Amino acid sequence: MMKKALGTIVAAVLTAAAWTCAPVLAQGYPNRPITLVVPYPPGGSTDLLARSVAQRMGESMGQRIIVENRSGAGGVVGSGFVARAAPDGYTILLGNGATQGLMKFTMKAMTYDPVNDFTAITEAVVAPLVLAVHSSVPASNVKEFVEYVKKNPGKISFGSVGTGSPHHLAGILFNQIAGIDMVHVPYKGSGQSVQDLVGGQIPAVFMTLSTAIPQARSGNIRILGLIEAERQPSAPDIPTIGESLPGYVMSYSWHGFFGPAGLPAPIVTRLNTEFVNALHAPDIRAKLEAAGLPVRGTSAEEFAAVVRKDFETYRKLTSAANVKPE
Repeated sequence: MMKKALGTIVAAVLTAAAWTCAPVLAQGYPNRPITLVVPYPPGGSTDLLARSVAQRMGESMGQRIIVENRSGAGGVVGSGFVARAAPDGYTILLGNGATQGLMKFTMKAMTYDPVNDFTAITEAVVAPLVLAVHSSVPASNVKEFVEYVKKNPGKISFGSVGTGSPHHLAGILFNQIAGIDMVHVPYKGSGQSVQDLVGGQIPAVFMTLSTAIPQARSGNIRILGLIEAERQPSAPDIPTIGESLPGYVMSYSWHGFFGPAGLPAPIVTRLNTEFVNALHAPDIRAKLEAAGLPVRGTSAEEFAAVVRKDFETYRKLTSAANVKPE
């Protein structure tokens, strides 16, 4: 009994000491460069977001914010690296609904727990996804595209940023609800999929609105619809897929910042403040929203709730769509 009581006392003292030291650690934070991990190849909306805030935060915090692309396995490699990092505020992840939820139900080779191995810092931006087709595809809307695919059974493919991504799930649901059989072509990130779509090597791709807009303006591709339930204020003329395909809807997509599990509360607060301030700087906000990335900048608590909610939503969606881990 005495040993047990002594152990309890020691544990309590150590816990108290840890909380006492946390503000001290935060006061001297940061005293060296911070690494911001992007779990995808260079290019696309993730790099635009990461590099935009990194420069501003580096100026504000007095330390370099180094953006490091650690791609592989659809985001698992970079995300797993951050999950295993020391919870000291010097290794941060730019994650999304795939790395922090969906891939748990679509990938066998997960090396981390997408919810419990991370500390949510802030939801940064909304990243709407769209179905886009090459300009040669004889379809100007979702209805015409479905008819086109039905006339060419087994011959039409769609690209995504990788197996297990929201882009991939968007295509699976599209196939099921429309009663068609597009073939999935997974890419290692958005860069090559967009390049192949623009070049006509693939007829359709599920991609971020921010990446699609410049190509659509150039006439290289045609945006058919958003996967979310509502139109975007930044692009009100683009319909949702559900407007033509009743019952089709997915959770809105986002990008946000995370630390490893156990990140001390004072450091979470400091990082949240720095990220939110950078996101809402007029020039950065204008740049991101012009690219189709509406800025959020939530509290850590609000963001953690979004992550947990989306995790359960993806659990239900993948179950209903009979998606099996690959």
